[in-house]
Amino acid sequence: MEFSEIEMAHGYSEHKLPRDTVRKPSPSQSQGSQRKPGLERYLGFLPMLAFAATLQASWEAIGASMSAGLENGGPVALIYGLILTIIGSLGMALSLAELASITPVAGAQYHWTYDLAPCAPRFLSFMQGWITIFAWWANTATSPFLIGTQIKALAVQSNPNYIPKPWHTTLIIWAVLLIPLAVNIYGRRLLPAVEVIGGIIHIVFFPAVLIPLVVLGSRNSSKFVWTYFENSTSGWQNDGVIWSIGLLTAVYTFSGFDGVVHMAEEVKDARRTVPRSMVYSVLINGIVALGFTIGLLYTMGSVEDALNTPTGYPLLEILYAATKSNAAASGMLMMFMLPGFVALLNGLASVTRLTWAFARDEGLPFSSYFVHVSSWHKIPLRALILVSTAIVLLAMINIGSTTAFNALLSLATLAQYISYLIPITFLLIKRIRAPQEVRWGSFRLGCWGIPLNIFVIMYGLYIVIFLPFPPRYPVTAKNMNYAAPVFLAVVFFAIIDWLVRGHKRWQGPRIKVTPE
Repeated sequence: MEFSEIEMAHGYSEHKLPRDTVRKPSPSQSQGSQRKPGLERYLGFLPMLAFAATLQASWEAIGASMSAGLENGGPVALIYGLILTIIGSLGMALSLAELASITPVAGAQYHWTYDLAPCAPRFLSFMQGWITIFAWWANTATSPFLIGTQIKALAVQSNPNYIPKPWHTTLIIWAVLLIPLAVNIYGRRLLPAVEVIGGIIHIVFFPAVLIPLVVLGSRNSSKFVWTYFENSTSGWQNDGVIWSIGLLTAVYTFSGFDGVVHMAEEVKDARRTVPRSMVYSVLINGIVALGFTIGLLYTMGSVEDALNTPTGYPLLEILYAATKSNAAASGMLMMFMLPGFVALLNGLASVTRLTWAFARDEGLPFSSYFVHVSSWHKIPLRALILVSTAIVLLAMINIGSTTAFNALLSLATLAQYISYLIPITFLLIKRIRAPQEVRWGSFRLGCWGIPLNIFVIMYGLYIVIFLPFPPRYPVTAKNMNYAAPVFLAVVFFAIIDWLVRGHKRWQGPRIKVTPE
């Protein structure tokens, strides 16, 4: 199936849907301009592969978020959880890549849900849109959160008398957000070069960190790396629950691989470039993350020393124990932070396009305002400001909860996995009931489609069940994982928005992809 990228880039075009329905234009569409501002296609395969790879920042994310895995399961949770996650994430990436080759547009999941839903496509796609947007708002907020906690850890390492307060981290998060925000606004044309450079440092910094650890670090036995199970730190008693909660580190590392899809309307030959970038990025990150995790566990010393560090950041303690130098440990930690800045830049760009696309289809309140594309900056500037505001508000969660870090990771990953599962489930139903109605793209799973979709759905449901679990027991108001309540609040808000406004304004996606 061939797609007209010109029509996609410059507004609305007709789209032959799998069902024989006609979407009526809304009043705002019929009044005034019939064509919304479009985005320029200027991104090729290499920048998009680098974009997808650095957006996940796999080995950097393992180092930054390892405390969740160390407390619940230790090496066994990190190693085997990572292997399971790589397999599951690759299956999800293949399933979503198949959908992306059919309809490569910024709205992605809610487009696919509308076209595949067996019933109530308007309502389900509207809910999918809100879930996907919120998932990406939360996911993008995790990057400045990680960088902010790293900066705070460096401050404690350099000045042991410094006593950090939760609001200190929130202020640092806000400050960290400023640089990627400025680059997104004023450096749009630099994005391809930034992505390639980011992809290079993502690979080059890997041996630059791992080699000193292997040469200078202490030696753990293979028994420790491959069989040691930590079940005495978090307070949970059931080993299965402990291991499942410990999956958070690995699962978070491979969330967000759909980010490249939301850039599709600025990508050349999107129907081929986007699916390949998505799948290859998971493969590359899987290999690098597994290698880094194995090397880190062999050289990290004891789990207790890493978790009981005064900095509150196990990775920094491991780096310092290996190098015996504050300067060296700080320099190595900077190699985690710099790719994190690139990941934040990418996340802002991706979620901005997603938010703009939802506004273009009148999914957001005040959509006519947020759909605006700046004629000077050539980006959806108002959508970018909206996303940044959401991140600023989410950063305030840290002030009220001692386990806000795990809650934010869980929140982002929980919402994203649900946003993946909905269209994949509908695709599986369509494969079984009416495969002839699906106009397949250039990337197709063929006979592997049904078994792979079933595996992915089972894996995703397992992850969704345990992501909201609190990382420590007994559960208190301070250490509670608020991911599930916040997510349910978003769903409730979306339902209210549908009843008040959405059922009148939302006619499904209005940008259409046509066969050539």
